[in-house]
Amino acid sequence: MAIQIGDKLPNFKATKQDGSAFDSHEIHEKPVVIYFYPKDFTPGCTTQACSFRDAYQDFQDLGAEVIGVSGDSATSHQSFQQKYKLPFILLSDADRKLRRLFGVPTALFGLLPGRVTYVFDAKGNCIYIFDSMSAKNHIGKALEAIQKSK
Repeated sequence: MAIQIGDKLPNFKATKQDGSAFDSHEIHEKPVVIYFYPKDFTPGCTTQACSFRDAYQDFQDLGAEVIGVSGDSATSHQSFQQKYKLPFILLSDADRKLRRLFGVPTALFGLLPGRVTYVFDAKGNCIYIFDSMSAKNHIGKALEAIQKSK
């Protein structure tokens, strides 16, 4: 079952880029953007991550957190984060449990993991979903959704 508008943020655990454990309970009571992307260091994913980085202060000013998720290892995420100075959490989803939990579809005839952004309000309700392989519009749309929820 894919997450739909109005659904609650599911409880989940994953590994952060530094190898430490992440629990979704850490982000309760604040808006959160969880974006799924195909792969570290690819052109579109790098553009998307750097765009979230460049707008990160805008999200912080609204009290929101940004979390990126892909199937890459924590080690890959750490290198990606350090190279591009990403200030937000990256979660490793090597077993694709989070993709299945959120219902993220695959793209290009099932060959690529999909690129989907989910926005949850401070109460943990899903208020916006943006599914597009184009990396460009995710950031603005997520920011707009949080601003509207205030």
